[in-house]
Amino acid sequence: MRQRNKPWADEFLRHHTNIVIPNPEKNRNCWHALFGNKAPIHLEIGTGKGQFIVEMAKQYPHINFIGLEVAKNIIVTAAQKVIDSGLPNIRLLNEDANRLPEFFARNELSVIYLNFSDPWPKNRHEKRRLTYFTFLEKYKNVLHPNGEIIVKTDNMGLFEYSLVSFSKNGMELEEVNLDLHSLDDPTNCITEYEEKFAAKGQPIYRCRVKLKKCSE
Repeated sequence: MRQRNKPWADEFLRHHTNIVIPNPEKNRNCWHALFGNKAPIHLEIGTGKGQFIVEMAKQYPHINFIGLEVAKNIIVTAAQKVIDSGLPNIRLLNEDANRLPEFFARNELSVIYLNFSDPWPKNRHEKRRLTYFTFLEKYKNVLHPNGEIIVKTDNMGLFEYSLVSFSKNGMELEEVNLDLHSLDDPTNCITEYEEKFAAKGQPIYRCRVKLKKCSE
């Protein structure tokens, strides 16, 4: 999707380094200190305009949330939502998911959310999918033992690919749901994309997977 250029984005980010954290590698293994508590840390990769992460932080005030978004012109919208919410348990990163192990230490995260990720349907783009095995290895490095990955998408191709990828890479499927909204799940916080696709009658798919690894 084409992004509208925001010429003021750089200045905005410079003025809100308490929300969009610059040089996040400096906080590696120190995120609890930044939040000022020992609460679990959940990461959303591809946080978009921030609707999901703000609603989650409202619903779960005793969890710390970090949203990662590579697009500068989009993350400023998410940052404004965080500022307007006044919630203390959200931080954002304007970074690329490929660098995840640089930002988080081993076992530092409890949950990773992959919401409506780009499906990259062409075979030559497989390595860009956020459930490709190289990304799964990065997640294993930063997730706590028995940590979870939660995927939501409207794209059946990506969903099927992800289920196979998780299974092949030593992850345990806990939930596979082919019509999330039929559950009327009160804990499901809806993203901007989810709202749009559901309004068109498209089914929303969700899966939860756990790592299979022992505590060190």
